[in-house]
Amino acid sequence: MTALPPSGVPGRRRSPRSPLSPARARRLAALLAVLVLAVLDGCSSRTATTGGAAGPPTLVVGAIPDQDPQQLQRLYGLVAGRLSRALGVPVVYRPVTDYTAAVSLFRTGDLQLVWFGGLTGVQARLQSPGALPLVQRDIDSSFHSLFVANRAAGLAPVSDVAGLRELAGRRFTYGSQSSTSGYLMPAAFLTRAGVDPQRGFAGEPGFSGSHDKTIDLVTSGTYEAGAVNEQVWNSRRAAGTIDTGKVEVLYRTPAYADYHWLLGAGAQQTFGPGFADRVSRAFEDLDPAVPEDAEVLALFGAHRFVPTSADNYRQIEQVGRQLGLITGG
Repeated sequence: MTALPPSGVPGRRRSPRSPLSPARARRLAALLAVLVLAVLDGCSSRTATTGGAAGPPTLVVGAIPDQDPQQLQRLYGLVAGRLSRALGVPVVYRPVTDYTAAVSLFRTGDLQLVWFGGLTGVQARLQSPGALPLVQRDIDSSFHSLFVANRAAGLAPVSDVAGLRELAGRRFTYGSQSSTSGYLMPAAFLTRAGVDPQRGFAGEPGFSGSHDKTIDLVTSGTYEAGAVNEQVWNSRRAAGTIDTGKVEVLYRTPAYADYHWLLGAGAQQTFGPGFADRVSRAFEDLDPAVPEDAEVLALFGAHRFVPTSADNYRQIEQVGRQLGLITGG
């Protein structure tokens, strides 16, 4: 048996640890708090995208910003609520800054269901294998652009595409460069009339970014003429927010296919078989006799939604390729 070392003689037993200093204790507590928050944030992020224990996954919807942001927030807030009830899953609307952002966020899966124009819908679908066009408004199978002008410019309304030659050498603005009705199709009709859609004006053409801004810029005289979405023009005129004493319609274009809802392949996998059909039915079932549905349809400028397919946008793709706005795919 080994004898214990005498008192005061160092032995193999460790002496008790000295207590932590207040400064060190505070540093350790702060570090622990950061680690806990990081873990909780990671759990929260996973729950938001996949549902986790908190419930089903969330469907994130978006739309190209073709109108006033407040109008869009009101419309797509109503859409999110209506879809959530119809589909039985949480639905949120995520606004975007521009048309390109809508396409990019759809490609990465950050937006799963998006209201696209014809051009952006084709771009997004070609960049996102498995994406499905679902429905369009009743007005989208036969959509039109309007060429509008400031009355002080002295431009006369015309009856055919050839009459657009009078816009040569004028100050002209489009909407967004990714807009079907605000750039793509107007550029195609100008080309048909013999006006270079980029170099045929007085200086560089403008790109206002939205139909509302185009109307306002032409009304103010900043530009003598511009191209806009017919539905936005009609909505604003009905609301009394266009000064028709200063701005008028020069020409209504021939018809083409335009807006539609596009569902990403990732959403179809997340929400399971038949989800695309369920989303389509939710829009097709919007009933103008139901006050809430009637409000949604009115804000869309439509009477109902109808099925659509990729075949309806072949003209858009062809023109987009001619103008260099669609490559590959």
